[in-house]
Amino acid sequence: MHKNNRHTQGYNFTALVKAHPDLLKFIVKNKYNNQDTINFADPLAVKALNSSLLKSEYRVNFWNIPDGYLCPAIPGRADYIHHLQDLITETPKALLPNKTRINVLDIGTGASCIYPILGQREYNWHFVASDVDPVSIKVAKQIISSDKSLAKSINCRLQTDSSHIFNGIIAEGEFYHLTLCNPPFHSSLAEASQGTTRKLKNLNKGSHSSIKQEKTLNFGGQKAELWCPGGELAFIGKMIKESKAYQKQVLWFTCLVSKKDHLSKLKLSLKKSDAKQIKVINMTQGQKVSRFIAWSFMT
Repeated sequence: MHKNNRHTQGYNFTALVKAHPDLLKFIVKNKYNNQDTINFADPLAVKALNSSLLKSEYRVNFWNIPDGYLCPAIPGRADYIHHLQDLITETPKALLPNKTRINVLDIGTGASCIYPILGQREYNWHFVASDVDPVSIKVAKQIISSDKSLAKSINCRLQTDSSHIFNGIIAEGEFYHLTLCNPPFHSSLAEASQGTTRKLKNLNKGSHSSIKQEKTLNFGGQKAELWCPGGELAFIGKMIKESKAYQKQVLWFTCLVSKKDHLSKLKLSLKKSDAKQIKVINMTQGQKVSRFIAWSFMT
């Protein structure tokens, strides 16, 4: 993980249970029977773990999302935030507006509002958090309104036209140092369901407990969180096309890319759109390697 990630040493379940006692009922022994863990295929266990982490590490006392909405893995989300901070730090000061606060746009914030929460707590960034789902925006507002510093730093906006990404969200006169996005990866509901099934099988390997099928259906997330026509390649392609209209209002556009094979096509699209800077930043969490692509029209 990134050297600044709070979770490089794994989970201290004793401290986590102390912060959020509800986690205790989900604690089990690992397959070697020598260490505490949870069943990561159980959405309720993951939700309890997230509540514990947010309370103990990020001073967020209220966090709750509805069943069926994407429950993010916080260490991986935190890695994206820390690498974005590196991107800002490495950017020549001549390109940074003479303002003290960093403004960030989160595309598809979800009910969890996790990136704005982590970005505010780690670096005191200010966020606009957008989503096409009214329930996600309602729940995200409930979470941030319960904390004064989050409420001052995060503004939730509903995207009323699902055919657009930046249009209708970025207002005239606004400037963002960063945009970030965890895009819908799959191209259809069937593909998304297959992906969730594979994920659950991997998570259940070596587990002492089995999770009922009706429960696991709540694990994967809503339609807009998981799939869109054309999958992530089409979604990021649309993002690239729209970004050109906001090239003077955003310093760095960024987006996670799940499939490495998509990078060559995305880079070609960015070159055709006259992006001046293109970067691919790799992130490692254990054996998993993820990445995001970043581009800017400023030099």
